Amino acid sequence: MIYSKITGTGSYLPSKALTNFDLEKFVDTTNDWIVSRSGIHERHIAADDEMTSDLALHASRRAIEAAGINAEDIDLIIVATTSPDKIFPSTACILQGKLGIVNGGAAFDMQAVCGGFVYALNTADLYIRGGQAKTVLVVGAEIMTRMLDWTDRATCVLFGDGAGAVILQASETPGILAAKLHSDGRHQALLMVDGFVSKGVIQGDPYIRMEGAAVFKFAVTMLARVVDEVLADAGLTGADIDWMVPHQANIRIIEATAKKSGLGMEHVVVTVENHGNTSSASIPLALDAAVRDGRIQSGHKVMLEAIGGGFTWGALLLEW
Repeated sequence: MIYSKITGTGSYLPSKALTNFDLEKFVDTTNDWIVSRSGIHERHIAADDEMTSDLALHASRRAIEAAGINAEDIDLIIVATTSPDKIFPSTACILQGKLGIVNGGAAFDMQAVCGGFVYALNTADLYIRGGQAKTVLVVGAEIMTRMLDWTDRATCVLFGDGAGAVILQASETPGILAAKLHSDGRHQALLMVDGFVSKGVIQGDPYIRMEGAAVFKFAVTMLARVVDEVLADAGLTGADIDWMVPHQANIRIIEATAKKSGLGMEHVVVTVENHGNTSSASIPLALDAAVRDGRIQSGHKVMLEAIGGGFTWGALLLEW
């Protein structure tokens, strides 16, 4: 039987860091207000000449190196992003070109906002299990700060830019154990960018808008529920989880979800204080940090979970 297993991770943050104290100078907010409501201390901002594919390229090269493979070994690229370089071609195709891959392997983007990386990783797993790919590059990459209204303190303090990547390869031993994805379009107005381009002109509102209290309530309920679903499918319980790597949106959501799942925070990887909400990039950024500092080790069971605009949400359980 064919399984899929992560063999390498990588991440990248733009060099410019924007702290809460920097924000105090031009946003009607304070460091204490931001930290108490989100847990965020700083976020990173892409340079004017950096594109999402550039961030993805740095993270991908590090994942490729960690996996000990050549870029040409990659026969599928999936980039989860809500901030693509262009309307088309896909950021995945652009990344494929920048990596110098000319083997004709497939490449496409996946748009599930903050849930994108879990969606993309589950899709990659299905490609490998179905025998259609052997080595997949899965990337979450975002430049969210270009969608921010810097006069809206409810949103502009929350988001940052970055990229994370993993190499997923066919394996004779289990890696990804179970996954579950959901969506519910009835709630799209609670978290959205209500804008689009028509005839070269932006129509509607091009900025992130969010109903924070409603998002919080929905997120905590559904994330705890989907974690339970995945555990049930795998025949395990919360006590079997060594690490939870959640979407890094808000420390209060992370803490509430962990509590509902019966996990102490000592088993949760948290990077939101340094990254902010990087949407689809947040889980692979946190995963790479925990792998490289030695927290996640061989044999550990790791739960990934995320929720994003749409709403989209999902969870994925893997054995390292």
